[in-house]
Amino acid sequence: MDLNKIFLKGACPTKMGGQAVMEGIMMKGDKKTALAVRLPNNDIRIKTKKTKTYGTWMKIPLVRGVIAFADSLISGIQTLMESAEMLTEGFEEEETPSRFEQWLENKFGEKGVWNFLIYSSLAIALVFSIGIFIILPTGAVNLLKHFTQSPLILNLVESVLRIALFLGYVALVALMPDIRRTFQFHGAEHKTIHAFENGLELIPANCQQFPTLHPRCGTSFLMFVFIIAFLLHFLLGWPVLWLRIVTRLLLLPVVAGISYELLKWAGKSDNIVVKILSIPGLLVQKITTKEPDDSMIEVAIAAVNACCDDTPPREYLIKPDGTEADTDSILKDKEEIAGDDTLDEN
Repeated sequence: MDLNKIFLKGACPTKMGGQAVMEGIMMKGDKKTALAVRLPNNDIRIKTKKTKTYGTWMKIPLVRGVIAFADSLISGIQTLMESAEMLTEGFEEEETPSRFEQWLENKFGEKGVWNFLIYSSLAIALVFSIGIFIILPTGAVNLLKHFTQSPLILNLVESVLRIALFLGYVALVALMPDIRRTFQFHGAEHKTIHAFENGLELIPANCQQFPTLHPRCGTSFLMFVFIIAFLLHFLLGWPVLWLRIVTRLLLLPVVAGISYELLKWAGKSDNIVVKILSIPGLLVQKITTKEPDDSMIEVAIAAVNACCDDTPPREYLIKPDGTEADTDSILKDKEEIAGDDTLDEN
């Protein structure tokens, strides 16, 4: 891993960041957020909206990290669901909603169903994460009290176990073809941001020359979380199990705030200390990013361009020949595909 190719001296760091989604990429700029998805017919469908702002709260150190962390959890799930809807709309077979879906829509409306799905998914993800990455490690390491009473050793083993569980989980899901493609889009996102921050024309050839690793990636944020959590937990010693679980949950906002500040610093600086601190996160990015093909780079470029143009929030298509089209053509394409569905009588 050549750090000089990741921390590029001529680059001008920006606040632009993104997220890989199903067959696409979300890019968030200062003013606009764009979601670009490659459709089954090879069009790129793009939806833009104003970037949510939190006013003066985002100027307060540590506090802004907590806000950014909470926002990323909610918007991350929302964006994944939205990309799935964009990907299948107009190309999926009509399905009869279940009784439960009908009841939800009748009682809360279509928007209420959407909010229910988002927040229930978030709740499930939080319960899963707390159980696997907080309760399980500290509970399992509790057995080591029969061999040592050292708070340093116990907290260190807990942190190592937590990181091992995370890496194992990521490596396991990376074996799934759909997740691997998502990791390729993640790589496309990083390559395109590198090219953008280096002032190059956004074309696949320029983007492909950069690595898939980026110092401001959310994966690096998670590694900072693990390291900061270990240091704070060590300061609290090794109390009884229920108290450890409570304190670890209460410290989550503090850990998120400090980790966010470290990530911002890492994104703006290329000194040796930052490079050393960034190495764990960059190594994990070798799992969460894969080399993309040019078609994936094109989606990332479309998302960046949509963030930077001066048009108001809108939804549109980019056709394979580079022209723009209205999204109504999705339904027309579906009708044409259905019309060509004939049986071979030979």
